[in-house]
Amino acid sequence: MTKPISGFSKLTKEEKIDWVTDNFTQNTAQSKKILQTYWNQDKSVQQLHDEFIENTITNLYVPQGIAPNFLINDTLYVIPMAIEESSVIAAASKAAKFWLNRGGFKAEILGTEKVGQVHFIFKGDAKKLNPFFTYLKPILIAESASLTTSMEKRGGGITDIVLKDKTDELADYFQLHATFETKDAMGANFINSCLEQFATTLKKEATKYADFSAQEKDVEIVMSILSNYVPNCTVRAEVSCPVEDLNLSAELTPQHTAEKIIQAIKIAQIEPYRAVTHNKGIMNGIDAVVLATGNDFRAIEAGVHAYACRNGRYSSLTHAEIENGIFKFWIELPLALGTVGGLTNLHPLVKLNLEMLQRPSAKELMQIVAVAGLAQNFAAVSSLVTTGIQKGHMKMHLLNILNQLGANENEKAILVEHFKTNPVTHHGVEIQLSTIRK
Repeated sequence: MTKPISGFSKLTKEEKIDWVTDNFTQNTAQSKKILQTYWNQDKSVQQLHDEFIENTITNLYVPQGIAPNFLINDTLYVIPMAIEESSVIAAASKAAKFWLNRGGFKAEILGTEKVGQVHFIFKGDAKKLNPFFTYLKPILIAESASLTTSMEKRGGGITDIVLKDKTDELADYFQLHATFETKDAMGANFINSCLEQFATTLKKEATKYADFSAQEKDVEIVMSILSNYVPNCTVRAEVSCPVEDLNLSAELTPQHTAEKIIQAIKIAQIEPYRAVTHNKGIMNGIDAVVLATGNDFRAIEAGVHAYACRNGRYSSLTHAEIENGIFKFWIELPLALGTVGGLTNLHPLVKLNLEMLQRPSAKELMQIVAVAGLAQNFAAVSSLVTTGIQKGHMKMHLLNILNQLGANENEKAILVEHFKTNPVTHHGVEIQLSTIRK
C-alpha cells in the first residue's frame, strides 16, 4: 500500500511526476512520456501554465474551434469555442448561418449588478441592529475607500449595502448584502476584498456601539464571500423571422416546425427531466466561449442553473412564440463575465481569442456568450423535432469511433463516405472496418 506523502507541494515538478508515476501508474516510463508530450515546447509558455495552479504536472488539451458567421447587433463575429464534445461547434455554426440572412441575433444587457455578502451571527435584540446599521453603513463605505478608488475611476464600485435578517430560517443569522458594479472585470477579488473589510469594520464598530450589551457587542463573523448567483447581471438574446422561413425539414411544413419547436420549449418549461438536458445543451455553447475567453465556467454554470429555478421549479432558459406570423426565439440568463484581470491578462491564447472577438467589453462579451447559448439551443431543438439529434451527432462522432478503433487515413476516408448514407453506430463502424481490412 502506498504511504501518504508529506510536503508534496515543495517537490520539483519532476519529483512530483516521479512520485505519482512510480506509485499510481502501471508503466512509469510510458506515463512520464504521456505527461511530457502535453508540455508546451516553449519553456516560458509552459512555466506560465505551471504557475496558474498548484502541483502542475502537465496540460490537458481541450480542442478549440471557431464558429463563424455570427451576426450580433449588426456586427459580424467569429466565436472561439473550447470544448471536447462532438457536434457543438458544427451546430452553433449551422445556427449562425441560418440566422445570418434573417437579421442575425439581437442582444441587450438587462443589468450588471454583482453580489457579495458578509454572513454573521448576532445574539441579542434584533431591533437594535437597524439603528446600528444606519450608523455603520457610511463607515463601511469610508473604510473600504482605499479598495474602491481605482474601480470608481472606471465607473464601478459599491452600489449599495443592506442589512438582511435571516433569523426566520436560521437562529441569530444576519447578513450584510452588498451590490457592486465591476465594469469590465469579473470582479471576484475586488468584491471579496471589500467584503472582508466590511467584516472587519462590522466587528470593530459593534464592540464600540453604546446601545449593545456585552453579548451583543460580540458579533461573530461566519464568512465574507461573493455570490455566483447574480440575477440582476443578466442579458437577453433573441432571433426572429417569418414562420415560412423555418423550412428545416422535407417532412414538416414551416408552420408545423415552428409549432413543434414551441411545444418542445414548453415541455422544457414544465418538465425538469427535460429542462436539465435542454439547458445542458445551452451550456455547451456558453461554457465553450466562457472557457475560451478565460472566464470561470463553473461560476457561470452555478449561477445559470440557480436562475433556471428562480420561480420554484427548474425550467427552460429559452422561450419561443409565434406572433402575427413571426417566429420569435429568445433567452435570458445571468452572466458575470470579465475581459480584464485574471487569465484574460495572462493566457496568450485567451488574449488572442479576445482579439478575434474584436476586444469586447464585459457587456459585449455577455451578449456574445448569450447568443452562443441561444444558437446552440436552436440547433439542438430544431434537430430534435425534425431529423432527431443522433443523425447529426453520430456523424460528427464517427471520427472519434474510428480513432478508437485505430483506423488509418485511407480507412477513415472510405468509412466517412460509407456513413454519409448509413446510420452511425459503434458496432456498425466495427463491422465495416473489419470488412475493409479483410
